[in-house]
Amino acid sequence: MDAQEALRTTGSVRRFTDQQVDDGTLHDILDDARFAPSGGNRQGWRVVVVKDPATRRELAAHMQAVWNEYVAINATGRTAFSVTDVNDPTRPQPPYADVPSELVANIEQVPAVLVIGVDMRQLAMMDKDLPRTGIVGGASVYPFCWSALLAARSRGLGGVLTTFLARREPPVAKLLGLPDHHAIAATLFLGYPVHQPTRLKRRNVDTFTTIDRFDGRAFQP
Repeated sequence: MDAQEALRTTGSVRRFTDQQVDDGTLHDILDDARFAPSGGNRQGWRVVVVKDPATRRELAAHMQAVWNEYVAINATGRTAFSVTDVNDPTRPQPPYADVPSELVANIEQVPAVLVIGVDMRQLAMMDKDLPRTGIVGGASVYPFCWSALLAARSRGLGGVLTTFLARREPPVAKLLGLPDHHAIAATLFLGYPVHQPTRLKRRNVDTFTTIDRFDGRAFQP
């Protein structure tokens, strides 16, 4: 599989066959992903391969609670957990209805569950002093996550990245022994897909690219 095919056909996969992902394959995926770029080449990521069924169930309980809240907020027409959603008096409040999630409910059967942490001391947060929520630190960990997904795709696997556990970081940190000064960045679910999506729908380049200014004319060849 060449790079263009991988980039254009790697979609989110949430349903997996019963075929297991052996440790050698998983190691090879991470061995490729480790070449992802990071600020100062500090490589501040940490990975936990979660195999214990009881630990998976506890992680699922945390994700289910966040999923219920996510669905409730989205149902109002707003973007759940947006920075503009803070202190909105019309925001739905708990208790939230329980909304089934097939992926979460079947977490014990997912071939590979990886929780990605990052050492916050290794992140150059260039926007940390701006009067808004900082985002650029993710540039030193999410390329690693995406590289893992691409590496999985190149081996016939599929997967999906979620960030739900970040909302429940304190109890998850205790459960997984997250070191001090680290944060939960993502969870990756990997396996052999029931269906590998390859015809992805994305906006055209000229809808999000402009010349010289963000309010400039559309960039077209």
